[in-house]
Amino acid sequence: MDLLNSNYIIDGVQMPITPGRMLRECMEEPPLEPEGDPEETLADESPDPAPDKHGYDEKKALQYAQKVEALQKRRLPVAFSGPYTAGKVAQALIDAIWCSGHFRLGDLSLKADWKWNGKGIGLPAGFYRSVEAACDYIDALGVKIAKYAVTGGEPSVSFKAATAAEADEDIPEELTLMREDLPYKARISRRRKVSATIQADASDWLLYIPFDPCDFRLGGSALAQALQTSPSTAPDIQDADYFMDCFEVVRELVEDGVVKAGATVGEGGLLCALRAMAAGTGADICIQDISKAYGGEKPVRVLFGEVPGVIIQIADIDYDYVDAELILEDVVYFPIGHPTPGKGGIRLTGKVEIPQILESLLNTLEGED
Repeated sequence: MDLLNSNYIIDGVQMPITPGRMLRECMEEPPLEPEGDPEETLADESPDPAPDKHGYDEKKALQYAQKVEALQKRRLPVAFSGPYTAGKVAQALIDAIWCSGHFRLGDLSLKADWKWNGKGIGLPAGFYRSVEAACDYIDALGVKIAKYAVTGGEPSVSFKAATAAEADEDIPEELTLMREDLPYKARISRRRKVSATIQADASDWLLYIPFDPCDFRLGGSALAQALQTSPSTAPDIQDADYFMDCFEVVRELVEDGVVKAGATVGEGGLLCALRAMAAGTGADICIQDISKAYGGEKPVRVLFGEVPGVIIQIADIDYDYVDAELILEDVVYFPIGHPTPGKGGIRLTGKVEIPQILESLLNTLEGED
């Protein structure tokens, strides 16, 4: 079974292009097209998720997080292969945002790796939707696929942000890019520019920035797997323009040294990302403003919905500057809490005091003429 170069009929509809051609059209230097027309046609049906009948106990959020973290292997949710794959693309690109150097989103490309067994109802269709979602999102983001592979096995997909020069070699400790179409010299290092863990300063702020305006949903999430539930809707990750705005402004804050610590929100959702950041210093966290902004969204969805985004730690004195930079780019952010030096772990609270802008501004300008 040739999953890459076969024609597909899904739910009785002829697909216009093969997965292999979609991938080749997303590459900077695509390989040669296979000779002749596809010899095989794969007819399949889209797998349908079961209705979500599970009730979540908001008081058990920390217990749910422990179950998610205890998962020994994350299974790809075939019924949500498209949204899941778009989320993996976003997560790989956000992971690069913490690197040292000077680069932009357009300087990055992606290495893609699918493992997929197409034998079974729903599996060929799931593979097609996965490749389709990846290529649509990557193309809209203005990045390219440097290299891809498709092999057999239990369905999984992974992406790694790289550069065109890294495609055929091991990633070096530091790489300088020289491109004639860029007015600057791009540099990327695999060394992190900022800490991955919360720094012990109780006056600092932790901000949450979702990189897509989609709703929080649990379909295909790690929580759904951990609790063995089947939510029927996944996050609809597709707003590439908004992702690019978020990426560039956060990348600039990282490069300028404004961000003291940062983490990618991806698999496991917001709460699991926070718990990973709190390895040494903990934090008091409130998500009420997020829930209100999303029309009274349920806290469990906010905490575990796998909407791509970041958590950043900034100094209190930089709050107004960061606020202005994010507003200038129309990027929505949420102040969610403060570090708790001497206390490990994450504590979910009911309130976060928003800073007095005027007082903060006066403190910043103190001593100036």
